[in-house]
Amino acid sequence: MKKIKDFLFQLGLIKKIILLVMIFAIGYFTVSKLFLNKNGQVMYQTEKVAKGNLIITVSGSGTVASTNSSNITTEATGVVTKIYVKDGDLVKTGDKIAELELDLEGQQKSSQAWSSYQSAKNSLQTAKDSFYSVQADLFTKWQSYFNLATSSKYENGDKTPNIAERQSQTEYRISEDNWLLSEAKYKVQQKAIEQAQLSLNSTWYAYQQASPIIYSPISGTVSGLSLQIGSVINSQSSSNTSATTNKIANIKTDALPTLSINLTEIDVPKIKIGDKATITFDAFSDKTFTGKVISIDTVGSVSSGVTNYPTVILLDTKLNTILLNMGVSANIITDTKDDVLLVSSSAVKTDDNGNNYVQILKNGKPINQNIEVGLSSDSQTEIISGLIEGETIITSTTQTTSTSTQQTQSVFGGFGNRGGAGGNIRIQGR
Repeated sequence: MKKIKDFLFQLGLIKKIILLVMIFAIGYFTVSKLFLNKNGQVMYQTEKVAKGNLIITVSGSGTVASTNSSNITTEATGVVTKIYVKDGDLVKTGDKIAELELDLEGQQKSSQAWSSYQSAKNSLQTAKDSFYSVQADLFTKWQSYFNLATSSKYENGDKTPNIAERQSQTEYRISEDNWLLSEAKYKVQQKAIEQAQLSLNSTWYAYQQASPIIYSPISGTVSGLSLQIGSVINSQSSSNTSATTNKIANIKTDALPTLSINLTEIDVPKIKIGDKATITFDAFSDKTFTGKVISIDTVGSVSSGVTNYPTVILLDTKLNTILLNMGVSANIITDTKDDVLLVSSSAVKTDDNGNNYVQILKNGKPINQNIEVGLSSDSQTEIISGLIEGETIITSTTQTTSTSTQQTQSVFGGFGNRGGAGGNIRIQGR
């Protein structure tokens, strides 16, 4: 002891101060380790049981499947000589949009398309001419058969068929077969005319694409038309067709856009046609749109071992900025309940016997309370019995130490501010 005193007296003032600070620091942390960590605290996040509206949804993502616009395109090339419409004009299918003076390549395409159209037109006329011949043969064979079948030999006095005689006589069977054969040829020729007509329509549409006049493909409002008198339209390969096409403008209709949303095998049985949905677009996530389910693909598709069921949603409103293949997210509303008791789903627990319960605070202590639950969403659960409105329940519990829940004053100087729990956090010492 004397040696320690002598040692302390020999130290300078600064060294004594440093030694005292080190001793104080070691003592402080020793006491904190031994006592403060034993004084652990439990923090309870709570909420009050309240009535509200419960909305059950199924979520999915996908893309815009169709929009309310179609492109005006042409395969013709040359110089623009006339423009018949402007942006904002209403047009009908087949209306003129613009006219070109074809260049050499354009003239060749137009001539080939016109030749194909004329050939299809001749084929249709030939099919119609053959039809008249087949039809005449049918009427002749039918008349012969009818006269024979209604003769006294093959018809009884009461106008009923003489079955025995008809089955035994060759002339009757031959007449009947001739009539049936001519009827079959008649039906085949009808189909030939229909096919020739379709071919004629196809070649006419092809000619319209290559003709010097550009036509509207559908009825609607013109948009994005940038042609000017004297503009040159050159040959340009399209990404979605083997032909060379040029986009001239758009035609917008009053149709509403549709979205294709992929749902999992767990979620797709929960929805039905007509369910309402809320939609957000990746391109403008600050806006929310509404729509309804109009189609559900119950066959689905498998990709990398995952099965998806495309579901089509029709938007309630249209927007010019909605484009094909834009990314979307949708919440499909499968059920709703109004004015029911609700708690956070995180507060509901299940015991070993499968009973649902929550913890309530009584005199600062958590107590288990059995409950009966109804519908639940991702965030809220309906309470059917076991709780009353305004009752306080625990939604989460956190165990900490005293030193970790408050700021302490540094032993080397400076002052810390103690933080207090706010809101509905309760702290219970242990």
